Amino acid sequence: MTTHALSAGFAQRLRAFYALTKPRVVSLIVFTAVIGMFLATPGLVPAQVLFAGTLGIGLVAGAAAAINCLVERHIDAQMQRTRWRPLPRGELTTSQTLAFAAVIGGAGLWLLAYFVNALTMWLTLATFVGYAVIYTLVLKPATPQNIVIGGASGAMPPVLGWAAVTGEVTTEAMLLFLIIFAWTPPHFWSLALYRTEDYARASVPMLPVTHGTEYTRLQVLLYTLILFAVSLLPYAIRMSGVPYLIAALGLGGLFVGYALGIYRSYSDALARKTFRYSIAYLATLFAALLVDHYL
Repeated sequence: MTTHALSAGFAQRLRAFYALTKPRVVSLIVFTAVIGMFLATPGLVPAQVLFAGTLGIGLVAGAAAAINCLVERHIDAQMQRTRWRPLPRGELTTSQTLAFAAVIGGAGLWLLAYFVNALTMWLTLATFVGYAVIYTLVLKPATPQNIVIGGASGAMPPVLGWAAVTGEVTTEAMLLFLIIFAWTPPHFWSLALYRTEDYARASVPMLPVTHGTEYTRLQVLLYTLILFAVSLLPYAIRMSGVPYLIAALGLGGLFVGYALGIYRSYSDALARKTFRYSIAYLATLFAALLVDHYL
């Protein structure tokens, strides 16, 4: 085998490991965690906490994603959206995935424990267990409310960031948690609506599979209205000011408009647009919190 072939094979293996971490998902997790860090202090985040906290949280999140890919490899192979992942394609083995998750997850927890604080490390470990074990192994195959209950793990990143800076979890941190917790159902159910056949083929009890699309469309609307109300709470408790309020009203109003459209005149194209907008919504809302914080 030539050197070029070896290099190409090594690069392909690295890409496969990278794909296991679900980098687009992890990037949003890390982003909200970093926002949580900055919101926790009136000044700047200490460099050590910012670097080690960001890297540690990101590594553990990547490990959780890898375990999720491992557990769901047979489901992923049946779904058009996920059949390209490394495990269904046979690019990585079970033992390689487990070893990779153990190494990056262990490294992440060590960084948090040694360079940040014990509370952040334990909260991050609990988040890992909540997603990789409770959500992936227990909730997702058992109940159509998997997204609602399991959303608690996905809502933890800003709490982790806050704890990294302050060493405690406050009301403000839990409010950031609540925003993401309320955001999760309309975000995932808008995806599930235009991927219903995929989930049904894989026997995953997502809400549109078990309760039908009309009921799911109503739930998307109701949770979006809840999210709209929750997103105003930072202003209500004087955690943020008028600039954030304006952003929350505009962003939330558009999200409600998408949800109303899904409920009244559904189309797969609209559900796909709503899913994509939900990602931009969350990132922009947290960015607005950060900008308002330093104004």
